Amino acid sequence: MVTLENEYLRVKINELGAELSSVVSLDNNLEYIWQADKSVWGRHAPVLFPIVGRLKDDQYEYQETTYEMHQHGFARDSKFEVVDSSDTHATLKLTDSNKTHKLYPFEFELVISFDLKNHELHETYRVYNPDADNHLLFSIGGHPGFNTNFEKDQVFEDSNLNIAPKQTYTQIPLKAPYNDKDNSFPNDCSKATHLTHDLFKDDAIILELNQQETTIMLDNQKNDHGVALTVTDAPYVGIWSPYPTTGDFVCIEPWWGIADNVNATGKLEEKMGITDLQPQSESSQSFEISFF
Repeated sequence: MVTLENEYLRVKINELGAELSSVVSLDNNLEYIWQADKSVWGRHAPVLFPIVGRLKDDQYEYQETTYEMHQHGFARDSKFEVVDSSDTHATLKLTDSNKTHKLYPFEFELVISFDLKNHELHETYRVYNPDADNHLLFSIGGHPGFNTNFEKDQVFEDSNLNIAPKQTYTQIPLKAPYNDKDNSFPNDCSKATHLTHDLFKDDAIILELNQQETTIMLDNQKNDHGVALTVTDAPYVGIWSPYPTTGDFVCIEPWWGIADNVNATGKLEEKMGITDLQPQSESSQSFEISFF
């Protein structure tokens, strides 16, 4: 476990999956990250790579070969190498191997950096294609789960979700577990959304951001605690809490990729939301989380 700490926050990152597993306020000992109750959802903040969401039939085709890969890819269950760390910074790396080639026939380096600055945690994904001849096809995303209840008398319904800019976004519905973009509809996010578990009865709320800088804030009506996640260049954000099994947390998920479309061909190069990285090139994605 890698630990970062400043005068405000203590952050823990697990080398398994490079997963953010704890953010505790040193002022009042509040834990902001969902603590992976396996009866509800047994993860904290998985990294989604090299796919986001589900593939049709959990498989894809590339260069006339069919590969099997399960939801959100393999990075979340892979051991990362700690490249460097200090009191307020850590870098972890995952590279391709014989094991990953059975699922995903590409060379890659995935480097994830965490930087703690005052009350903020900055997370950066860098994907490098070391192959001199072949393109790298991938998607990536974050999936941090945030606690909603900080006091004994709080309930999930005390929480609010605010999105800035305050505007109408295009929402892509899920015909679970696949996206149904052809039936997208407008979602007016100009006012706060009061959370209920029923909001998630059709799975995640997926909004198109179109690479516009966006802040999604989760707070509550009984105290001043919560989180705000800001992303500058993501095409999508997923907002999710489990249903019908419920837990007192919400995931705010910046995505550079999306689950297969209901009409997906299964060919990786035709996958909706796929990133095509040139040989010996690098792609960078980042977001920051403010804890208050």
